[in-house]
Amino acid sequence: MNFEEMVALAQQRKIEMPEGKSTTELFRKGAHGIGKKLVEEAAESWMAARFETRDDLALELSQVLYYVAVMMAEKDLSLEEVYKKL
Repeated sequence: MNFEEMVALAQQRKIEMPEGKSTTELFRKGAHGIGKKLVEEAAESWMAARFETRDDLALELSQVLYYVAVMMAEKDLSLEEVYKKL
């Protein structure tokens, strides 16, 4: 899965709000809950980079990217808006 697909998945989950999905629970908590999860995963990425394997780091960073996509969906922010800032 690439980042564009991840963004599409997050947008789809926001629309459908499937029961039993942790992403649905985050959308119910809004930007505050999503932000807390994003910060948590960023911290875990930092720790993985310092003390764990490359594979662990790749997993943690993939989770950061997913929660970035979830925050984008929560705030209706498009890829184009984000890409303009790169």
